[in-house]
Amino acid sequence: MSNAWSDRLLGNPRELFAAVFLAMALALYLGTHPSGASTYVLTIWANQATLLALVAMAQFFAVLVRGLDLSVGAIMALCNVVASHLVSGSALELAFGSATVLLVGLACGIVNGVIIVYGRLQPIVATLATAAIYGGIALWVRPTPGGIIDYDLADRMTLDVAGVPVALIIIAGIVLLFWLPLKRTGFGLSLYATGSSEQAAWQSGTPVAAVRIGAFALAGLFAGLAGTYVGFVTTTGDAGIGPNFTLNSIAAIVLGGVALRGGVGSLIGAIIGAFILKTISALMFFSGLPPLAQPFVEGLILALAIAIGGADVLRLRNRLEAFER
Repeated sequence: MSNAWSDRLLGNPRELFAAVFLAMALALYLGTHPSGASTYVLTIWANQATLLALVAMAQFFAVLVRGLDLSVGAIMALCNVVASHLVSGSALELAFGSATVLLVGLACGIVNGVIIVYGRLQPIVATLATAAIYGGIALWVRPTPGGIIDYDLADRMTLDVAGVPVALIIIAGIVLLFWLPLKRTGFGLSLYATGSSEQAAWQSGTPVAAVRIGAFALAGLFAGLAGTYVGFVTTTGDAGIGPNFTLNSIAAIVLGGVALRGGVGSLIGAIIGAFILKTISALMFFSGLPPLAQPFVEGLILALAIAIGGADVLRLRNRLEAFER
């Protein structure tokens, strides 16, 4: 193992633990599934996990700069219903519709960032307000579930290639072609610097305002990707899909080793956390657990994950207070 990978694993042991836990949970799931580790089973699992992973990626960028985006689910829903109107027809119409959906997500994220930075509002307050607005627009665009996403495109994005789920190829592409190059750029380093200490980042010449707006813009873009992918899985639009994804996105990033205090964690960890949650959910389905008990267990996992993240923030504050004394 190279020194770079050794440093990475030792630098965030929670992410390493999450990866090991995911491997164990997935092995248990495939071992207990009646159909075993078939391509069909892996594809369904990958599609469901990727939906949450994309929203977790959105949440990751907001949390990385010491924010919390409560509007990612609403942006996802808005983009999903827009996709149900536009992502169909000829190849040109599909390209235009897909680009429009992503631009909607990006625009929502930029609006969030501008309000937070220039309105000097706490991210949790600002995004709670914008979530209501985006959710209301989504309901206006699509009052009841419906619409059509191009079936051929949906099949290409949700089936498999030579036995490998396309969803996993998409995730791998995002990591290899987007995340790994991004974190080595000046902007990527500035995201971590701003999250670690906004004051120190500003004093070192980092354009903190632009970086925070950029982080929330990326959050909106990935929420838009999530909304598009929901459309590929369901081939329809639904304005009511947001709330559960918002809460689970927070749990996912915490499980993946991302600190709610900002400046710690990686996009890979957020993805792992999302896959853990969906794997546990799938395990419960085949565990014989009564259906009415499953939401309780899922809620308990969510509460524990958020409690871990909250305790991390409190420990940091206590250390700072002790230092100031």
